[in-house]
Amino acid sequence: MTLIKSISGIRGTIGGAVGENLTPVDAVKFASAYGSWLKSETSNDHPTVVVGRDARISGAMIQQLVMNSLVGLGIHVVDLGLSTTPTVEIAVTLEKADGGIILTASHNPKQWNALKLLNNKGEFLNAENGKKILEIAEKDAYIFAEVDDLGSITTNDTYIDKHIEEVLNLSLVDAELVKKAGFKVVVDAVNSTGGIAIPKLLRKMGVETVELYCDPTGHFPHNPEPLKEHLTDLSALVVKEKADLGLTVDPDVDRLAFMSENGEMFGEEYTLVACADFVLGKTPGNTVSNLSSSRALREVTRKHNGVYEASAVGEVNVVEKMKANNAIIGGEGNGGIIYPESHYGRDSLVGVALFLTHLADKKCSVSELRDSYPSYFMSKNKIQLTPDLDVDGILKGFHDTHMSEEVSTIDGVKVDFSDSWVHLRKSNTEPIIRIYTEALSQQKADQLAEDTIETLKQIAGI
Repeated sequence: MTLIKSISGIRGTIGGAVGENLTPVDAVKFASAYGSWLKSETSNDHPTVVVGRDARISGAMIQQLVMNSLVGLGIHVVDLGLSTTPTVEIAVTLEKADGGIILTASHNPKQWNALKLLNNKGEFLNAENGKKILEIAEKDAYIFAEVDDLGSITTNDTYIDKHIEEVLNLSLVDAELVKKAGFKVVVDAVNSTGGIAIPKLLRKMGVETVELYCDPTGHFPHNPEPLKEHLTDLSALVVKEKADLGLTVDPDVDRLAFMSENGEMFGEEYTLVACADFVLGKTPGNTVSNLSSSRALREVTRKHNGVYEASAVGEVNVVEKMKANNAIIGGEGNGGIIYPESHYGRDSLVGVALFLTHLADKKCSVSELRDSYPSYFMSKNKIQLTPDLDVDGILKGFHDTHMSEEVSTIDGVKVDFSDSWVHLRKSNTEPIIRIYTEALSQQKADQLAEDTIETLKQIAGI
């Protein structure tokens, strides 16, 4: 059982001991720290915070604890109830709120939950602000409101519909073109809030929709990370239904992966590649993704005479680099699309609408679209950390053994070889070292990962 405190929020497993897991006490403590920081950042005596959650079993409990902690500080709360991460982000700006909290542990299993924290732009907090909140929580430095100054809670369950309308109004989204294409799509939403939002969006675009695990009960039918090995049911149903494609989202709907008409993965990394190809083909510009993302985005960007830049892993880092480089689309290779015309947050609804418009515009199958892109293959692995491991020492050792190659230490250690790369970094959300590799074949990517793991074991002496 684990509790992870970081500048991006607090994440942990439900139950257990205070300070070691995400208990009710820890939820109240961290929500109070965030609210206290927010009050110090605004002159408003009663700031407003938007709060929404995914469908996790623990979500209703955690949400009540969080909202009432904010009320106790004199903060007004807009309760979105079951929502998505990008919906909450959009709601912050539409409500002209001072901040937002999303209760979700993203792709983690159902035992986990988390508080993701937003500023008044509906964007994730930067490192400096996250550090301040951690310090407030560490010192228990909260001053709660007296009885006449308590905040209030207002319920608003309209924002998923507002979010869908905002997506349909984007300049490059063509719902009529998609409708004419007559697509049939199978949706796997792992019984979370994507099961509310994605089918609604598809039907608004005239898409025949087959729902798989779209009941938002929070009982995930499989590991919710949208990887090939977790999506066998989706693959079988796409083929059975003779659908044009399948798609899946993670529990909070900021990661998106597609499946071709033959039940094969389009490739999570290629979600961003395809959407960027469409956007750049209509509105030329620059792109950004993180260091763990496929080289294919760089190649597609250059094809459209744009400039590609890589950032450290983490949405806030990608957004910062996008703003600095005036990128018109960006995101992360885990299927996260950031399209600034909408907002600076990973948004699967935006990704679905752009992808389907692209597919209708190209008049081709999903497998044909995939074949039109540079072919790279990735392997994603992890090493579980134990308290006795010197993680920084291990990463430095790996760096030192590859000094003859192109090495980046922007975020962990990334080694670029002529036709492949490997990226090692300590996760911000789990007690693991992530190992990403990419090469020109799956066999080579897997072999590079195996060799890397063996090297790490030798460095660590295990």
